[in-house]
Amino acid sequence: MEQERDLLARARTWLAEDPDPETRAELAALIDAENLPELKARFAGTLQFGTAGLRGEIGAGPMRMNRTVVIRAAAGLAAYLNKQGHAGGTVVIGYDARHKSADFARDTAAVMVGAGLKAALLPRPLPTPVLAFAIRHLGAVAGVEVTASHNPPRDNGYKVYLGDGSQIVPPADAGIAAEIAAIESLNDVPRPNAGWETLRDGVLDAYLERTDAVLTGGSARDIGVVYTPMHGVGRTVLTAAFERAGFPAPLVVAEQADPDPDFPTVAFPNPEEPGAMDLSFATARDAAARGEAPDIIIANDPDADRCAVAVPDPDSVEGWRMLRGDEVGALLAEHLVHKNAAGTFATTIVSSSLLSRIAAASTGTPYEETLTGFKWLARVGGLRYAYEEALGYCVDPEGVRDKDGITAALLIAELAAELKEKGRTLTDLLDDLAVEHGLHATDQLSVRVEDLSLIAAAMRRLREQPPTTLAGLQVTTADDLSKGSESLPPTDGLRYHLSGDEAGTVSAARVIVRPSGTEPKLKCYLEVVVPVASAAALTDARAHAAEVLASVKTDLARAAGI
Repeated sequence: MEQERDLLARARTWLAEDPDPETRAELAALIDAENLPELKARFAGTLQFGTAGLRGEIGAGPMRMNRTVVIRAAAGLAAYLNKQGHAGGTVVIGYDARHKSADFARDTAAVMVGAGLKAALLPRPLPTPVLAFAIRHLGAVAGVEVTASHNPPRDNGYKVYLGDGSQIVPPADAGIAAEIAAIESLNDVPRPNAGWETLRDGVLDAYLERTDAVLTGGSARDIGVVYTPMHGVGRTVLTAAFERAGFPAPLVVAEQADPDPDFPTVAFPNPEEPGAMDLSFATARDAAARGEAPDIIIANDPDADRCAVAVPDPDSVEGWRMLRGDEVGALLAEHLVHKNAAGTFATTIVSSSLLSRIAAASTGTPYEETLTGFKWLARVGGLRYAYEEALGYCVDPEGVRDKDGITAALLIAELAAELKEKGRTLTDLLDDLAVEHGLHATDQLSVRVEDLSLIAAAMRRLREQPPTTLAGLQVTTADDLSKGSESLPPTDGLRYHLSGDEAGTVSAARVIVRPSGTEPKLKCYLEVVVPVASAAALTDARAHAAEVLASVKTDLARAAGI
């Protein structure tokens, strides 16, 4: 009974400070009904601020995303910046079109001004890469983007960048978290009603002008594109970038063209999720029936920092095939090599090893691997190009030191147009890469859970009883990534390198297992490398790779108990 009274008392204290009428009403109803199970869930702790910032379901209480949580986060960030010697500096704030995003952005601006910093608010919901660009363009000391990227409609998030235009990494995250924890009451956080600057379109114009830098002057532009912003904020920026570059206007998927925080046509607003691209495929088929067959499909996620690509596939029921992030990553890398791009190519430990082969085959292109996430990739020295398999590509690190779905779309469109001019396709170039470097086939085993303890149990089981073989291939090394290494900071993950088979039909394989940093998922990344003697052998090589990947997936699931 005492615990129940304490829970209700904490809820009433929170209610008294909540500035949002909607979440106040929600919490008041829970208190009045004495809905103890729901209150316990809402007050079981606080959303943890880390290298991904904050992300969670919108609602009342410290375990949800709401104005109270955001104001505290903003106050903690402001205190951290002031202690780091940035008093009086500018913080740029961007936001997407999700529920509460504009409110969270304005609250952040008010808190920054109240703490003696300057605040510059982007003029309307815009892609995350515009915010990342604006930080360096304006010489800001930090940036905040209010977005939950491709999470479900009920979620929102809070992503923090420092003055170099890169997302925060340790120890900055712990420093900010400590300042957040030190805030006792919202009444201690000054929040003026004015004093921040709402930027005009000059920053967006400067970003669009910068997008031209990723293309080669005079390169091919004749390419037919179907495009979907997936109910997000990418359409106006991408279509403007295409127009500036001289590409034909993309055919936009009408049902998904405008921002809609409810994402009514998709279960998850993520191009990787089953069904998310169905309307794009239908739009492309309709265009083909009118005699206007598109060459490629491009999709952004809702905040347009990711870019998905699909290509015609007559063997598919939909008539189209989504390229994997690793395939697009390899295509962009090969394109940049042929454009004589100078600098380091980088990817993450969970992405395909094909990028390392492409870099090695070019003249003097350094290559590096980092932990998952652009917070790490953006910090690679001398970076020229980076990608991660989850559809994130950085093709202009001097402009945007983060993944950017707009410039990536421009560059893949340029490549497709150049190939089209030669009577070739993106698929043809992928075949060339497979023959030259071996077929690098990748897949994922991704398990979504309601109970997070299941993920911890799977990781513990794999650590205590690591597999010795997967799909009949010997596990040659098993790395516990939580121990860190000379090249990688510690992270919760496991990596297995597998030998090839005696028949030479597989030259190598690799598996990485890690909990997702943004979703309740256990994610397993699989790669099999199959030698390819010639283009004629590709069909058999792909079939064999698919069989091996399926077998690895089955054996790994059994070993993890999932």
